[in-house]
Amino acid sequence: MAQKILIVEDEENIAQLLHLYLEKEGFETAIAPDGGKAVELFRSFAPSLVLLDIMLPVMDGWSVLKKIREESKTPVIMLTAKGETGDKVTGLEQGADDYIVKPFETKEVLARIHAVLRRTQDGEEVTGEKKLSFDKLTINLDAYELLVDGKRVDTPPKELELLYHLAAAPNRVFTRNQLLDEVWGFDYFGDSRTVDVHIKRLREKLEGVSPLWSLKTVWGVGYKFEVTGP
Repeated sequence: MAQKILIVEDEENIAQLLHLYLEKEGFETAIAPDGGKAVELFRSFAPSLVLLDIMLPVMDGWSVLKKIREESKTPVIMLTAKGETGDKVTGLEQGADDYIVKPFETKEVLARIHAVLRRTQDGEEVTGEKKLSFDKLTINLDAYELLVDGKRVDTPPKELELLYHLAAAPNRVFTRNQLLDEVWGFDYFGDSRTVDVHIKRLREKLEGVSPLWSLKTVWGVGYKFEVTGP
């Protein structure tokens, strides 16, 4: 059965180009020309992945992404003419899985789609195993749930994945470059702020919870999840 991709793009020529190329590659596609239709189609079409433009009529891409994340972990790749790092950081912080700047090569889009689908599907195959427990802390990546001192703390998917990645290798130091590549799954784009912002937000949730572990900055290198007790 063909995997489904929802193309959310108001520029008809780009939408049709992606539709034709992806159908040729064996995907089933649907096109939403505005944000409102995107939310409707997301629910009725049930795609495996969403290609989502930011500048859209009715409802912009950020709003569509928020709606999707309220009810699903379906992977989303942002498409936009805006190449500024700030937009990339915003998209990643809000739960996007990847980011492609227009104009793009269709081969690049296909490569990114395959990489994101492979990464998310690999995660599904090991369901039931992605749970870590420390003193007053449980990181459950299967349920996408963070428990701090017995209480559930709302945490965006990428924050949770970053924490899990660090905590799965206690006391190992990761560079920002490694974290971008291993958690977000695409090449380092020249600005480490997205990692720093996620670490800052995690620290706000975890500060002072236990003396047995902490999120540490290793100056000039990166970050580690330091464990000092059993």
